[in-house]
Parts: sequence; C-alpha cells; structure tokens
Amino acid sequence: MFKKIEIWILYLVALLGIPLTISYGILVRQELVGSMKVGIVSKTALFLSEIPANIKKALRENDLKVEDRFPLLNGFNGAPNSNQSYMLLSRYDGDSEEGIVELVDLKNFEILHTWNPDIDAFNNSVKKVDEFKYIDRDFNNSRYTMRHPILLKDGGLIFKHRSPLRKIDACSNLIFQNQHDVFHHSIEKDIEGNIWVPSSMYPQSLPAKKVGRKYLYDSGGYHDDAIVKLSPNGEILFEKSVSQIFIENDLEYLLFSVGDRQFTIDTIHLNDIQPVDFDGEFWKKGDVFLSIRDQSMVLLYRPSTNEIIWKATGQTYHQHDVDILNDHTISIFNNNSKNFSDGYVVDGNNEVIIYDFKLNKYSSYLNESLIKNDVRTIHQGRSQILPNGDLFIEETNYGRILYFNADGDLRWTYVNRANNGKNYSLVWSRILYNKEDMQIVKNFLESTAKCN
Repeated sequence: MFKKIEIWILYLVALLGIPLTISYGILVRQELVGSMKVGIVSKTALFLSEIPANIKKALRENDLKVEDRFPLLNGFNGAPNSNQSYMLLSRYDGDSEEGIVELVDLKNFEILHTWNPDIDAFNNSVKKVDEFKYIDRDFNNSRYTMRHPILLKDGGLIFKHRSPLRKIDACSNLIFQNQHDVFHHSIEKDIEGNIWVPSSMYPQSLPAKKVGRKYLYDSGGYHDDAIVKLSPNGEILFEKSVSQIFIENDLEYLLFSVGDRQFTIDTIHLNDIQPVDFDGEFWKKGDVFLSIRDQSMVLLYRPSTNEIIWKATGQTYHQHDVDILNDHTISIFNNNSKNFSDGYVVDGNNEVIIYDFKLNKYSSYLNESLIKNDVRTIHQGRSQILPNGDLFIEETNYGRILYFNADGDLRWTYVNRANNGKNYSLVWSRILYNKEDMQIVKNFLESTAKCN
C-alpha cells in the first residue's frame, strides 16, 4: 500500500520549495505594497494567502459575546431614577442575533420603542468599492451593531458601525445612508442640529510620503481618520483629516515616530468629537474637542482657523468620550488601558477624569465607586456626569451599564444577558436627560406610527 521514497527525492523537493516559497511571498508582498503589480498572478497569490484568515472569520465564534463577569445579574437591577430620563440602549441581542436599539424609560425600566432595521437590505444598495468590499461578510444583519445612536428632532435615528452613516425612521425604514467614507465611533449633535462623526477617509487624503522606494499611502492601509460635520439630512458640510491637522500644526512627528521597523497605520484612532456650542474664556462656539486614543491625547481644535488651541497628554491612557460640563471644565472617560507584552490591560480601573481650565488641574470623579464596582472596560466605554452629579457609565467590553448617585452609591445596573445565559456586547448607549432630550422623546412617542 505504501512505497518507500528515496531520501534524495525529499531533499530535492525541499530544495525546490525554497525558491518557490520565496517567489510566492514576493508576489503577495508586491500585490500589497509593491509599486509594480503582476496582474492576475499576484492577485491569485494574495487570494490564496488570505484563505486561512477568511476561513477563521467565517468559522469563529460570535465575538459579540463577551466575558461574563456578572453571572448573577440579568437586565436591570436596582432602583429606577426618580427624575425623568431615558436611555437609547444600543446592544447586540443574543436572542435574535441582531443589533438593536431600545428606548428605555429610566423611571421604570420600561422599553417604549425598539429599532431593528434590515441591515442586509441596506447593504445591498451600498456600492462595493474598496472600503466597503467586505461589508456583506463582516457587517451583515447577524454581525452589525448600531453604534452610539442619536435621536433627532424629526424622529429619525442616526447610527453607524464602520459603515455608511445611516438614518432610519420609527419603523426602521431607511431614510438615507451616506457612504462617502467609513463612519465610526461617536455621533454628537451641535446647537444648530448638525451632526459630528469620525470617519476614515478613502482614498487617504495625505500627500504620499516617500520612504526609500515606497510611498506610505499607496497601499491604502493607512487609517486616515477625519472629523466630519453633516446636516441632519446627511449632507457633508465640513471634513478634515486629523493627520493633516497634525501636519499643519507642527505635530507631524507624532505620526511617524511611533513603532520600530513597521509603519504604524493607526496613529490617530479618533473616537470622539464633542462640539462646543457657546463662547467662553477657553473656547469659542464652533470649536470641537477631539479624543485621539492612540496618542492618549485630548485636544481642542478650531475648524474656522485650522488651529489646535489646546492639547493634553500624560493624564489618560487610550481614553474615550470627552464631555463639556460647564464654561471651564470637561470630563474624560479614561480607560487607563496600557499595551503590555500580552496585550491591552486596564491598569487598575477606568476613571472619569475632570479637567478644570481655570485651575489647570485634573481630578478623578467618584473614583472610589468605580474601584468598588471593578469598572474596567479595556476598550471603548462611555461616561456622562449629569447636572445633578449622577454618573452614567457604559462598560462596553463586558456588556454592563452602571448608574451612580451623586454621592457614589450604585443606583442600578444593566447587564446584556440573552435567554441562552450568555452576555453580549453593548454598543455605546446614550442617556437622555436634559430639557431638549425630554422634548424630543415626547414628540417622538406622540407621533410614532404603529410598526407591527
């Protein structure tokens, strides 16, 4: 049944395999970063090299299931809020295996409305250009989540998740989707009703930089994050590359001095844009605060003059979510996440950092409460200090929301557990508490059609 093979034949095969392997590697590299393509030959080599990764993606367990640190908790636990407030609860629903958004009344934890759009249908009308080449595979109905949704005055809900920016009505019907760029992370609204969202510009907006014989941006791999201002109807009013802002404000060295031999493709990682709605001693209406995760930097940028007015580093690690508290203080959700040899680790616990511009002083808010409740999402996460001093936190990586009274007592929690007993990810839920929010919700509930 089996025949012996002469040892010299094995040596010959191995010897011939070396140049073949090298040639195959050259073809793959040439297709990825080379200045001269080899047509169908190099494309085929690249396709073959991607087969193991694509099989892994297709077969991997749903990565929207998260570590279960709270096996005894399910849904809402604790005392509802005494003051009227609502939440846009954005989560992956492990029962339906889809991303949904629920409008929750926080005075009784009642779900008042649910949005569950047909993402596959939306994807069908997306042009499958390079940046959306794999949208059907990676962001289909069973994998797409509606990150940081915002409810507008007209009753429309805007969201995205490394996708076109999308707006739907109360019945989850599509109003528009802007696919000018890949939109990601936060969505915030300014006083004029316009929307500010981070995007990844494609093709990259930066001028090609020649390093040796290679142009850095030719490969299409650089994450050129941008700040984008859009009208409520999805029209782009302003767009600016953050890397370009760095270059034009003498911070280019921060883009190209990170790492060892490999060029770092994600040196910015913009995760929040907070528009400034009023003039003050330290900022002007129209300015924006930016949270730049991979620089562990928060800065104040003035689009009207293309100036960085203020920047802060050294107080946070891979932070998210900048909020303006009053005319001289801001809050920052500090992940306190550090990249060690075995990956990202929260060094202790997350923090809510307050910076006072008048005093030039940093402080922590309700830090003992965060330590006591072991709040430590590695990535992502949101926080909001309410006018009465209460604190809202989403611990995204672990599917938990916490609400603290102003004195630090834990009032209630929410854990995103499905009927199968597993815990799933949250996706940047939003607490609604101010006068404008209350009116928007009131109008929405009064005008919502039956969507059965």
